[in-house]
Amino acid sequence: SPMTPILQSKDGPAPEPITDETISWMASITFFPPIFCGLLVGDLADRWGRKITTLLTSLLLTISWSITLFSLTPWALILSRGVAGIACAGCYVVTPLYLKEVASDKIRGALGSLFILSQNFGYLVVYVAGDIFSFNSVLWLCTAIPFLHMLLFLGVPETPVYLIKQGKIKEARATLAWLRNTSLDDKNLQEEIQQMEREEEHAKSVQKATWRSLVKDKTTFKAFRLSINVMLSQETCGYLVVLMYAGSIFEQASESIHLKLSPNKQTIVVGAIQLLGSILASCIVEKTGRKWLLAVTSFITGLSMLGLGAWFFLTSYSIWLPGWFPVAAMCCCIFADAAGYQPVPYVITSELFSFQHRGMVTSFVSSVDALSDFLQTKAYDPLLKLLGIHWVFIMFSIVCFAGTTYTVLYVPETKDKTLEEIYAILDRKKDKRKDAEAGKGLEMSRL
Repeated sequence: SPMTPILQSKDGPAPEPITDETISWMASITFFPPIFCGLLVGDLADRWGRKITTLLTSLLLTISWSITLFSLTPWALILSRGVAGIACAGCYVVTPLYLKEVASDKIRGALGSLFILSQNFGYLVVYVAGDIFSFNSVLWLCTAIPFLHMLLFLGVPETPVYLIKQGKIKEARATLAWLRNTSLDDKNLQEEIQQMEREEEHAKSVQKATWRSLVKDKTTFKAFRLSINVMLSQETCGYLVVLMYAGSIFEQASESIHLKLSPNKQTIVVGAIQLLGSILASCIVEKTGRKWLLAVTSFITGLSMLGLGAWFFLTSYSIWLPGWFPVAAMCCCIFADAAGYQPVPYVITSELFSFQHRGMVTSFVSSVDALSDFLQTKAYDPLLKLLGIHWVFIMFSIVCFAGTTYTVLYVPETKDKTLEEIYAILDRKKDKRKDAEAGKGLEMSRL
C-alpha cells in the first residue's frame, strides 16, 4: 500500500510510527472475519435479500474508513481493517449472487467478471490517489466512495429471483422489465419469469436446502466439489505472494536495467496491469467460455510462477540472467491472473447452483477462501525462511498446473447454459465413468 511508508515514518500522521508487526496484522486481519462471517452473510442474503445485504456491506466499509479518520493508533488501524474484513465477507458473497440473478444468460459471464474488474479499478484509484494527494485526503476519498455507493444503491431494485421466492410476482416482473429495458408484455420477459417460477415451484416441492440435502444429491454435491476445487486453486496459486514480492522484483531489476520506480509508482504499475487483465476478462469471457479461459490463464500463471522460481534459483548461484525477465514474468502472472484465474471461478460458482443452494455454497466457499488468504499472509515469511523464495514460486506453479489439469478434465462449460443443462453434463460425465468401469469389469470377467 502507498500509505504504509507514511504510517511508519517518524513524521507521519500517526501518533507514533507503526511497527512491521502492526502492518502485518493490518494485512492479515482483513482475511480473518470472513472465515466466520461468510457463512452468516449467505444466510442474511437469503433472509433479508441481496439488496439489503449489499447496503450493509457499504455501511460497514464506510464505518471502517471512518475509524481511521478519528484515530491512527495501532488498535484503531487493526480494528478498521477487521471491520473492512466483515464488509469484504459480504462483498465476496452477495455481489456474485446479485450479478448472477440480474444478468441475462448472454451477458452472465461478462457481468460476473465486472466484480473483479471493479475491485482492481478500486485498487488502482487508491494507488494513484496515494501518489498524488495527502494522507488525509486519501482517507476521506476512501470513506466517501462506499458512502456514495450506499446512497446510489438505494435506488437499485432487489433481484427478480429473490422477489419470486418471496411471492412478489408482479414486482419481480416489473423489476425484470426494468433490468432488460423492455415492456411488461415482452414474450422473452414472460418466458424468463415463467422459468423462474418453475424453478421456485420445484424448490418448494423438494426438501428444504440444507447441507445434508446438498451432500445427499450426488449431482449437486459434485457441483459443490467442483466449485471448492476451482476456488481453492485460484486462492492458493501464489498470487498474493507475487504482489507481496513485487517491490523486491522491481528493486532487483533496477540494478541491471535501470528501471527505477518509487514504491508508489510500482504499485500503480501493478494496479494498471490488474485492471487491464480484468477488462480483457470482461470482454472475452462470453466469447471464449468459462472453462478454456480459466484453463489458459491458470496455465500462463503457472508458467510465470515457474519462470520467477527459476530466475531466483539461478541468480542465487550467481548465474547471470537479464533483469527484465522477472519483471516480465511478474507482469505476465498478474495480467493472466486478472484476465481469468481470478474472476472466472466466481462466475462458475454462481452458475453451478440453484437459488436454494447458491447462497450457502457461496458463503462456504468465501469462508474457505478467506482462511486460505489469512494463512498465506501469516505463513509468507516462515515459508520464505524455510524454503527460499525460488521454491515457494515453484510450489505455486505446481498448484497452477494442477488447477489447469483439473479444469480441462472435470470442469464443465457453463456459458449460455441453464442449470438443468449444466447438471445434465455433470450427470453424463458420471454415467460415462460408470459405463467405463462396467466395461472394464466385463472385460475382466471375460478374461
